[in-house]
Amino acid sequence: MQCSWKAVLLLALASIAIQYTAIRTFTAKSFHSCPIPNPVNCSLSQDSDVADRLCDESPTFSYNLSRKTHVLILATTRSGSSFVGQLFNQHFDVFYLFEPLYHVQYTLIPKLTQSKSTTDRRVMLGASRDLLRSLYDCDLYFLENYIKPQPVNHTTDRLFRRGASKALCSPPVCESLGGADLKLEEGDCVKKCGTLNLTLATESCREHGHVAIKTVRVPEVSDLRALVEDPRLNLKVIQLVRDPRGILASRSETFRDTYRLWRIWDGTGRKPYNLDVTQLTTVCEDFWNSVSTGLNRPPWLKGKYMLVRYEDLARNPMKKTEEIYDFLGIPMDSNVERWIQNNTRGDRSSSKHKYGTVRNSAATAEKWRFRLSYEIVAFTQHACQQVLAQLGYKTAGSEEELKNLSISLVEERDFLPFS
Repeated sequence: MQCSWKAVLLLALASIAIQYTAIRTFTAKSFHSCPIPNPVNCSLSQDSDVADRLCDESPTFSYNLSRKTHVLILATTRSGSSFVGQLFNQHFDVFYLFEPLYHVQYTLIPKLTQSKSTTDRRVMLGASRDLLRSLYDCDLYFLENYIKPQPVNHTTDRLFRRGASKALCSPPVCESLGGADLKLEEGDCVKKCGTLNLTLATESCREHGHVAIKTVRVPEVSDLRALVEDPRLNLKVIQLVRDPRGILASRSETFRDTYRLWRIWDGTGRKPYNLDVTQLTTVCEDFWNSVSTGLNRPPWLKGKYMLVRYEDLARNPMKKTEEIYDFLGIPMDSNVERWIQNNTRGDRSSSKHKYGTVRNSAATAEKWRFRLSYEIVAFTQHACQQVLAQLGYKTAGSEEELKNLSISLVEERDFLPFS
């Protein structure tokens, strides 16, 4: 059967029309610039067609006024990230998620901590970016791809550290709570709230003005470039760093089996021949690469990046938190202020839980000086000398200098946000 040139032309035009309609529909859903009423040009009292036309004529302006702020706390294990996460978790208008990328890691690459494979890293980062993009869009159903066993009817009891998210342990997500239960401890959340309904969680996310996520599973800020440049997001990155000597001391105490050889060295004074030094050097390399990117101020990070040292936050928690919220453009509410006052002046017993956040924050930041032997400190200073200098951490030249708290090992530095 032969087709005339007219028939072929009509088919081609029809195909183009179908593709145009599909693209138009997709972009209208994904990039619509006026999702809520705008007093300038998108009032709901206007005719819907006129409103759509006006929004189309001024997409950037109206979209920026209406969209959420998406916050990513980029950190490494035992750097104070749980503490920083609470600065957002306590805010009434922030929907906070604690380590959702845990599920990506333990589904795709269960032994990632031992893996040095570049392929494994690419797989993990690709899946992580996809999940983060969905979560910032309040699509919590996307998590179901990684939660094992698979949620049934969008409900699960396997979300990692659900209790660390205030929004997931309060109404409407937790329907069983009464007025006296509104301040649940993390361990009580699952007991009192039961299984997590992801539909209710999605609705709660959409009702909040902003979304914040903490992760220790993205090595460097450059790994986030695709998300930072995504026009559907308003992503701002808070990179949290800590003195590598403090990180090593905290990990050795918290993950006793994993860091057993470091503990043997600390206790005996003899360095084991099979010591895994990458447990330290990887932290320093990731810090160096990531901070170098941030401090070089590439155009794609403009207005999107802030470097925060844990030691600065621990010494002046209220002042530093105000600076963080000012960078994000989010008003800091009284709940955050009250939490800081109640959780940075704890006694020695208040920091026993390895993920606890109630502590004397200033003393905690310096505690590593009494936990590590001078031999390990000297080794760390040599292995991480570049990043120590980069971040303004001074080296201790002797045992006496290490233990003398009147000698500060943190230089005064003002890491201004890239605006």
